[in-house]
Amino acid sequence: MRDESGISEYSISSSGGLASERIGPVSDGPLLGMAVSPNGRELVAAGASGASVFSVSRIEQAGSAPSSWLVGTFTSHGQGAIEAAVSPDGHYVFVSLEDSDQLAVFNLGKAERSGFGHTDLVGYVPMGVAPVGMTISPDGRYLYATSEAATESGTQGTLTTVNLRRAEERPSDSVVSTVWAGCSPVRVVATESSVYVTARESDELLEFSAAELVSLPASALINRVQVGEAPVGLALVNHNESLLIADSDRFNANGVTSNLAVVAAAGRSLQLVGYVVAGDFPRDMAVSPHGTAVIISDYGSGDLEEVDAGTLP
Repeated sequence: MRDESGISEYSISSSGGLASERIGPVSDGPLLGMAVSPNGRELVAAGASGASVFSVSRIEQAGSAPSSWLVGTFTSHGQGAIEAAVSPDGHYVFVSLEDSDQLAVFNLGKAERSGFGHTDLVGYVPMGVAPVGMTISPDGRYLYATSEAATESGTQGTLTTVNLRRAEERPSDSVVSTVWAGCSPVRVVATESSVYVTARESDELLEFSAAELVSLPASALINRVQVGEAPVGLALVNHNESLLIADSDRFNANGVTSNLAVVAAAGRSLQLVGYVVAGDFPRDMAVSPHGTAVIISDYGSGDLEEVDAGTLP
């Protein structure tokens, strides 16, 4: 996880319980959305015009100097890097450039072999206005990304499906489909059959058919449900049968507070089944490797909180 002074390291036991290990200051600038490579070797953090790549083993090594953690840095011609994703084979990094309306694609494998440099930038995937959230399909074939609006004056945002292999070779020609996705969609997760998006301004969770995003995009939206105020982060829990949504209350709406919404996804519809108390401005989420705990970052207070997935409504 990350705070303004650098990278904060925590441990979590199989039975739950967070323990702060240490905080390591970094000199590579502010770090935002993070992703760990599938092989667990690299931690990639979006920032500035690209991303910083850190060695997980160095971070976890007791007594290691934080100055040794950084492996290298990717840069692009874009601005506003906010989220990162790593390809299933660990060879490519994708970064959403919120202020440039693009996704940048970097060749991580080449950088690790030959050293980080400007030739690591493969190119850009065109997006709508303010792209933020990304996730990769379980089969590794597609990348899904949200944009908060289709145009500068628009109110509806979009979900874009990207052919992952094509994006690694010809990013500008890799978009499979783009569909409407509510007002200010900001985060996305996926199962083999469904893609879920939080629409922050319309206070909704949307479900799309993964197959139809490719074959019949106009009919891909299959479910939607109202959640709480200004939902942002979301996580699949309990064997993908439920979702936990961070109702951030980012804009301090009158008469409401931030919370965590629990939505049942089993069956043919989405059903809001309850709420869990949350901290100030819950924003991003991660599920523990054993699947029993959800870690939520509370942006407003700078805290982490842990929710036992087995106790959810």
